[in-house]
Amino acid sequence: MIKVGTCGWSARGGRQAYFQNFKVIELQETFYKLPSEETARRWRGQAPPDFEFTVKAFQAITHPPSSPTWRRSGIKVSSEDFDKYGLFRVTEETLKAWERNLAVCKALGARVCVFQTPPSFGYSPGNARNVEEFFTTIDRGGLAMGWEPRGTWHEHPSELKQLLSRLDLTHVVDPLRREPVHTAGFAYFRLHGLGGGEVNYRYKYTDEDLSKLLAIVKRYAESQDAYVLFNNVYMFDDALRFKRLLEQTG
Repeated sequence: MIKVGTCGWSARGGRQAYFQNFKVIELQETFYKLPSEETARRWRGQAPPDFEFTVKAFQAITHPPSSPTWRRSGIKVSSEDFDKYGLFRVTEETLKAWERNLAVCKALGARVCVFQTPPSFGYSPGNARNVEEFFTTIDRGGLAMGWEPRGTWHEHPSELKQLLSRLDLTHVVDPLRREPVHTAGFAYFRLHGLGGGEVNYRYKYTDEDLSKLLAIVKRYAESQDAYVLFNNVYMFDDALRFKRLLEQTG
């Protein structure tokens, strides 16, 4: 199955308008600041029974407090505690953050949780050890998991493939930039726009781009579920166009 949606509530008219157009969303609120379990259950109850939430993991696990994304959260961390958060460090703080993250996933009925690390967390033996130690320590609670590594990881495909395979993690990528080196029973694609740099959120996908994307996604969907989540300024329109293209081609 190919599941199409956006990263965040992108529809004009709010959540009900989104539900009318898509069957899956990747929640972004969970990355910046985890909601309460009660709030997550309320979101689940407001959605149609066949609607699926995927969760972007809480930044306390992946991003150090020096990251600009923390400013948006409103969470304050003292400078002496900076090294207790983020970068998949196995600390009391990150493990508690994961426990809360897992509880929210369960309240939402989520099946997939996606981790995204900043470019500063590039490939190194030490960072690879952090990843391995974190994912072999936590209770996954039956969740399928994906990781979108940014930075220099793509320059080390062999090491990355071995790591993802050992840990049963799907390589989350923008497939118009590169394809995954490993999938763990599902494919998960995040579309950040084309052009210079690792992301280009102001990019609007062309019909040619979407046709190319469809050909790639269909190959993966022959043997596993494939998630296609747009994450650009025009994500609602681009995702809707891609969904219609998918319907037209059967």
